[in-house]
Parts: sequence; C-alpha cells; structure tokens
Amino acid sequence: MTTTQKNEPRPEYPRPQMTRDEWMNLNGDWEFEIDNGRTGRERNILNKERFNQTIVVPFCPESKLSGVENKDFMSAVWYRRTFTVPKEWEAKKLVIHFGAVDYDTEVWVNGVSVGTHRGGYSSFAFDITDQVQPGENVVTVCAEDDNRTRLQPRGKQSSLYYSHACDYTRTTGIWQTVWLECVNETYVSSLKYYPDPDNACVHVDMKLTGHLTDATEVQIQVVYKGNPVGEVTATVGTHSVRIPVPLSEVHLWEVGKPKLYDVQLTVFQSGSVVDEVKSYFGLRTVTLSGKAILINGKPVFQRLVLDQGFYPDGIYTAPTDDALRRDIELSLELGFNGARLHEKMFEERYLYWADKLGYIVWGEHANWGLDISTATGLERFLPEWMEGVERDFNHPAIIGWCPFNETWDNMSANNAQQNNEVLRIVYEVTKQLDSTRPVIDTSGNFHVVTDIFDIHDYEQDPDVFAAKFEPMKHGGEAYNTFPLRQKYQGQPYFVSEYGGIWWNPNQVDGSGWGYGNRPKSEHEFIRRYEGLTTALLDNPNICAFCYTQLYDVEQEVNGLYTYDRKPKFDTETIRKINTKEAAIEGKYSVAAIASTDLTHQ
Repeated sequence: MTTTQKNEPRPEYPRPQMTRDEWMNLNGDWEFEIDNGRTGRERNILNKERFNQTIVVPFCPESKLSGVENKDFMSAVWYRRTFTVPKEWEAKKLVIHFGAVDYDTEVWVNGVSVGTHRGGYSSFAFDITDQVQPGENVVTVCAEDDNRTRLQPRGKQSSLYYSHACDYTRTTGIWQTVWLECVNETYVSSLKYYPDPDNACVHVDMKLTGHLTDATEVQIQVVYKGNPVGEVTATVGTHSVRIPVPLSEVHLWEVGKPKLYDVQLTVFQSGSVVDEVKSYFGLRTVTLSGKAILINGKPVFQRLVLDQGFYPDGIYTAPTDDALRRDIELSLELGFNGARLHEKMFEERYLYWADKLGYIVWGEHANWGLDISTATGLERFLPEWMEGVERDFNHPAIIGWCPFNETWDNMSANNAQQNNEVLRIVYEVTKQLDSTRPVIDTSGNFHVVTDIFDIHDYEQDPDVFAAKFEPMKHGGEAYNTFPLRQKYQGQPYFVSEYGGIWWNPNQVDGSGWGYGNRPKSEHEFIRRYEGLTTALLDNPNICAFCYTQLYDVEQEVNGLYTYDRKPKFDTETIRKINTKEAAIEGKYSVAAIASTDLTHQ
C-alpha cells in the first residue's frame, strides 16, 4: 500500500534500488520557521501551536518551489507536519527516512527525540515504532547549517551573501524526499551486489535486522526481461550473509547498452513471508590496464561532462523525476557518455536513471568549504562519505569514486597545506568499502595516492592546450600541473576539467562568469571547443575527459545548455566533435589486455 497526498511533489519511490510496497510519502506542505538565533529548543518550539510559515518539502527554503524563497543565511530551520498511520500498519515497525538534510539534524516524533544526523548529503533513517501512536502523529525536524565555519562540506553553495564565480545559491535543511516505511520485526536493512560475469554469478551481501530463528530463510529470484535466470533459497543464522546466485544467462551492463536484472528478495520465518524487497543490478566490471580504463574488459574512452545538479526553481532539488532523466538525455544527445557528478552527492533517483540509460558517472562528495589541513576535517568528512559510498554501491553507472576536488591550500583558515594523511586515509577507507572501482584521491590537485591521475586545465587557446600534452602523445613526459606537489606514476591519465568556455547567446554586455576570454562569436566558440576536445581525443595516452559544463548555473554561463536547459548550439555539431574515435580506443587490443586488480592498487 502506498499512501500519498493529492498533488504532492516528487511522488515517486525515492530508493529504486530497494523498494517495498508499504510506504508513505511525506513530501508536501509542512509548517516552517526560521531560527537564526538557534534558540528554538530554549523557547520550547516543539510545543508552539503553529510555526509562522509553510514550506513545500522536499524543496529547500531558498528555492522558488518551496514557497519560502529566502536567499539569506539561515543558521537553523524547523519543520513540522502530522501523519496518520494506516490501521493495517499498527502492529508493524515504522521507519522514517530522509533523503538528505543540510546539515546537523534532529528529529522528534510526538515530542520525543528519535535521533540525530550530521551531514548535508547522505541519507539516514530512524526507527520510530516506539514513539508512534494510533491515529494522528506529529513529526518535527530541526536542521542547523553554517557553511562559513570551514567545519562542514558545502560544495558549490556560496559562503557569501550573493552567488559569485563558481559558487551558487545555498541549500538549507530538507532537500530530498521524506518518507515512512512499514516493515515487520525481521527485515532486510541493506543489500550489496558483487557481479561475477566471468563465472555467470552474482554474490548478494545482505544485512537483516530483527530476531532470527532456526527457520529464517531468504529466497533470491533473479529475472532478466521477464524470464527467470537464477534462484537460490538459503537458511540464514546470522544478521550478515553472502549468498552466491548462479545465473543461467549472462547479459553485461555496458555504456549505452544498459542490461539490467530484476531481483525479488523474500524473507521467510516458519514458512511465512516477513519481508519482500524488489531490487535490480547490472553485471559490470571496471579494471585498469596500462593507460586505459576498461569496462567489462574493453577500453572505453570516457567522454564526460561536468554536471553540478542545480535547478533554477529547485536549487539542489530537481522539480520532477523527469527532470533528472532529462539532464542525462540532454548530455547523451551531445555525444557524451557520462558525467562527473560535481561537488555534490546526487540523489538516488538520478543514479537510477543513469543505470537505466547506460550513462557512466563518478561519485563525488561536496568537500569544498571543509578545512582538511587538520584531522578535524577527517572527523567531519569521513562518516558522511562512507554513508554515501555504502548507499550508492550497487549502481553499475558509478564507475569510480572521487571524495575530494581541488584541495587548494587556501581552503584552510590559515592557508595551511592540505593534510596528506587525510587524503591517504580517505582513499584507503574507500578502497576497503569498495575494492571493485578505481578511486581518485582528489580531483585536479594535489594527488597523494590515486588509481587514476587527473588534472584540470582551462587554457583557452587550442594550440597552447594541445602543446601541453604533445610530449606524452609520443610516449614522453606526462603534463603535470603541479610537479612540486604531486608525482605522476604511470596511471591512466584523465583530463577531468577543461574548456569552461563562456557563451550566452542572448548576452549583450560583459556580465556573467566563465573561464578565459569570451569568444566573439558562435563560430569562434565551436572552433575553440573542437580544438580543445580533439587534442584530448587524439592522444593515445589519455583515457578520459570531462568538459565544463553541461548547463549554465546562475552567473556561470559556460554551459552547453542554458540554465533552463535550452541548447546554445547545434546539437549535431557538438555531438560530431565528441564522438570522434579516441586514439586510446584503437591503441588497446582487447585480446592483449592484462587488466589490473583494483583491490591491490
């Protein structure tokens, strides 16, 4: 049973990797109050008869879609709404889920605190069974947020009153779906898939919550396009188990050819069903060989574009599920095959569409704003990063992790250098959480330990840009942007930011922001774009590029689309440039490739 409000925003199931039939969407109108003095607890705001505003969840209060549209700093915000538990749920457990809330969150149900969470991007949930009563219930949320302390990741949220350069409107409080889930005493709390296409098998790791008996069984049924291709039933005696499921048919998930398996997972106790979960996975491997990144053993040049996940009316939150899908389709229309999901953990629905559309992405965190010159930065960063990696592990579209971006020295209060041990520890922890994907320690600079060496370069002259990579094109020294701070050791080489050419077809003055000098005409833009991009495609020792960026964001007008997703250029012209064969794709013979086990990187 699904319970929804009439015309509620973002009504779709928020966690496609693990769905249940019994859930309630809590998006829609909530009471709302700004608490800049952070005195709400002292003022006993929990018992206030009515908060002084209304907000539309899941949109942040800075956004137009929220109905609040307050662009100023808000150090604390409060939310409240009621919900009624369906009668058929009253004998079961209830869990409340939050897709994301920025930043320090506390949740109360009927005046009782049920938990706290730190982090503005990862998902979290609380068991509220003991606090819920028959009939109407009240849920209250407080979120505290201050992105100027250098103690929390803020990503591209501006730390000044106004947006500026490549920082934009802030997001405070709830910005993803809030929902209730009904489960029995014993249920599946997490799933992980380890594809093994060489042996026609998938290994399923799962965690069970609740009481287990000698008669607790798990049945896993795998279906491909409606046809059963695998089934295993196993008795489980521990809360964490791994179950191999042999597959009668092997269908690989590939770039642009996204073949996915559907999964039905059922938990039995004494022959009765106590939990049912629907899920999916893709059979896909990522390995390294020489200068190439291999997907399913074949070199794939990553033609990526920078996607920052901002929306004119929703800021961090897409107005609809269709808008998430459409951003990927717009990228594909230009000949890109993937994206860097930049300075933000994207919501699970976006990753679902990437899986469905065969679109490769790098998972990142929003590290900007966090001082990592000391171990305090690690204490703030690591728990949330681990939550994100665990949440998104199953998405075949994610082909690598990148926890940090451009760890400049001036990101600390005293301009101290980055703490290399912080980067090393985060890299090692990420590899422990996921040994199946490559990890870039910090995109662009300054590398400490990394599976792939990447650089950022916004040179606007195509000839000067190409000359930087000319020696490595012929087997010579690789271009290193910061040779005194990082060392290239022969890894696959990725130009993960370039271009950023600013162009606004309706612009008649010099306003706006972008990299370098603005082209004088559309023709000059295309000539520059083609020159920069071709220099990378033609280099047999470069495995990937990422162009900045897919669409304009506020004052940054270097997108290939406008902020409202209208094309600036002829789509086919850009597509033809992007889809030219890359030299590295012809260089590596699949039969001759000996891939690297990422576990031992």
